[in-house]
Amino acid sequence: MEVQVLNEVELLEGKPFPLGATLTPDGANFAIFSEHATKVTLVFFDKAGDEKPASTRVLKDRTGPIWHGFLKGVKAGQLYGYRIEGPYNPEEAHRFNPHKVLLDPYAKTIGRSLTWDDSLFGYHVGSPQEDLDFSDRDSAPYAPLGEVIDPQFEWTDANRPNIHWRDTIIYEAHVKGITQRHPDVPEELRGRYLGVASDPIIDHLHRLGVTSVQLLPVHAFLQDRHLVQKGLTNYWGYNTLNFFSPEPTYASAPDRAVEEFKQMVDRLHNAGFEVLLDVVYNHTAEGNRLGPTLSFRGVDNLSYYKESPQSSRYYMDFTGTGNTLDMGNPHVLQMVMDSLRYWATEMHVDGFRFDLASVLARKLYEVDMLSPFFQVIQQDPVLSQVKLIAEPWDVGMGGYQVGGFPWQWAEWNGRYRDSVRSFWTNMNGATLGELAKRLAGSADMYNHSGRRPFASVNFLTAHDGFTLEDLVSYEHKHNDANGEDNRDGHDDNRSCNCGVEGPTDDPGILAARERMKRSLFATMVLSQGIPMILGGDELSRTQQGNNNTYCQDNELNWYDWDLDERKQSFLDFARQVVAFRKSNESFHRRHFLTGAAGPSGLEDVSWWHPEGRPLNEDDWDHSYQRAMGMLLSGESVDARDEKGNAVDYTSYLVLFNANGEMNFRLPDLPQIARWRVNLATQPEEVQGETFEGGAEFPLPPACVVVLEAEPA
Repeated sequence: MEVQVLNEVELLEGKPFPLGATLTPDGANFAIFSEHATKVTLVFFDKAGDEKPASTRVLKDRTGPIWHGFLKGVKAGQLYGYRIEGPYNPEEAHRFNPHKVLLDPYAKTIGRSLTWDDSLFGYHVGSPQEDLDFSDRDSAPYAPLGEVIDPQFEWTDANRPNIHWRDTIIYEAHVKGITQRHPDVPEELRGRYLGVASDPIIDHLHRLGVTSVQLLPVHAFLQDRHLVQKGLTNYWGYNTLNFFSPEPTYASAPDRAVEEFKQMVDRLHNAGFEVLLDVVYNHTAEGNRLGPTLSFRGVDNLSYYKESPQSSRYYMDFTGTGNTLDMGNPHVLQMVMDSLRYWATEMHVDGFRFDLASVLARKLYEVDMLSPFFQVIQQDPVLSQVKLIAEPWDVGMGGYQVGGFPWQWAEWNGRYRDSVRSFWTNMNGATLGELAKRLAGSADMYNHSGRRPFASVNFLTAHDGFTLEDLVSYEHKHNDANGEDNRDGHDDNRSCNCGVEGPTDDPGILAARERMKRSLFATMVLSQGIPMILGGDELSRTQQGNNNTYCQDNELNWYDWDLDERKQSFLDFARQVVAFRKSNESFHRRHFLTGAAGPSGLEDVSWWHPEGRPLNEDDWDHSYQRAMGMLLSGESVDARDEKGNAVDYTSYLVLFNANGEMNFRLPDLPQIARWRVNLATQPEEVQGETFEGGAEFPLPPACVVVLEAEPA
């Protein structure tokens, strides 16, 4: 790239919108927001790592808070950044420093794979007062640089999958984790976007039966200094550097990141899968006041971050990372909306899962579900149509908002996770009443404001916590590999080890673990709401008891595709359960169950005692009672879909037994002639057998059995 020729070209006025670098046939328009800057200079580089820019141009035109200019001759691939001048007064939240080369907040590609270097700080870390000292250390050789891109791409996914909410089955995965060890994924595609869309991965997802792939963060992120010093890695990626650029390490080269991400989405769409992104708009990688000046801090610190009401030198921290983006600032809110719209329209993403979403609802410091963030999304013609999923909590006071998000949102249901885990692992508080509410779609939390059962994203495991294999193999976390003396990660895991902590060859313990895994998995998949499977759970993936593997870029997180007989058997079972849910509308209804009776007098849902009678008031609140039946009636007001087509519902009785071996007397009802076993976590040999009403059904310990009702 011959940048020097740009020195001879006149910088024209340009336009204030769109923000970022916009390529045209003649050159590129540059526009950046900075309300409090006094001077903005564009800096162009021949290559990343150069000690000084090859060309600089001062933006002389400003419209409102937007600085802009047009430069002829700029081509795709040009590396650029900014130096921005203004007051350096941390006590008033101003941290302008022209010695720092800044990444454009709207950069579409980062022109280098960035790893940590202490030089990013610009001063020696140690004294808590050092952020008051102005640093004249030039960051040019280490700074992340934007790259001007040509966004043209030949899409083939003319019709997106558009999976209805009620039919959605989410698969949470990591770009590297799912591909790194797969023997049939070409080596050059492992750990890459294109590996996710390779034939072996697509075939696996098809056979498992999921509909939507939810990827852990793919926004470009920065490695944490303290992890690099310990030889560890920010593997999960919850440390966003830029909200428009795909993470460059997941591409064959940094300048290929946008194209290869689009190729991944295109191939997944053509295979019938939605693509959802886990996004982190609550904080940035610049950390607390002692963090590096990479982008937002140097562009306009006062505008981008929430300052402490006690001292503007310090940040509010509702995220546990050192800073919080100020969603109350209209320009910050605009950036987030522009980013979401960019990924939905330009990158063809189908939806988003928002990390620590309660932060986005904080106007000043309190959570407000009427905040501008939700209002803007609701009226947006693009964003109001994509899937929106909240992690409905943060680390601040009042941040736990499960059940409180607006009607068009779905939420990670943390109460579902805790209730179902507690029931199967015999933890205190696991009452039948609590379990029934979660199985039926958590109407007590979501049946308001016109919400539907899909508001509840039901999960038992996620990237943060134990895998399913470890949930039944460990009673305590084992996070020593993280270098924090096992202090990190959750202590309340509601797990069990079935008799031995960790690995064992005892056949009895292994059998007990497999029974519990199957029952946990079947419970989740057969609950009303949206099931979310943690990628690798179907492969019996273990993290060796580590419940916080955010910094482990190794076999603890990479899926092991070498399955022995035990693991293959569980994978076959997982496929069977998912297929059963998908083929039976009774397990993903459009409306909440109410207990209302149908024409024959059978209620849409009823709950049964092992004695063969309906549960009574005394039964619900006893934690020692750990077995019951859920009868879903085929006589439902839900009998037609949204287009008026008839839906064929079948009545099913689902038996849950977290006790030891027992007999369950099947309901004897005039509407039902007999019961036929459709699905059983164990023994599988009973599948297809029929039983008369009132018969004693032998229930093994820790099992789930689904019986289909044959009408009288």
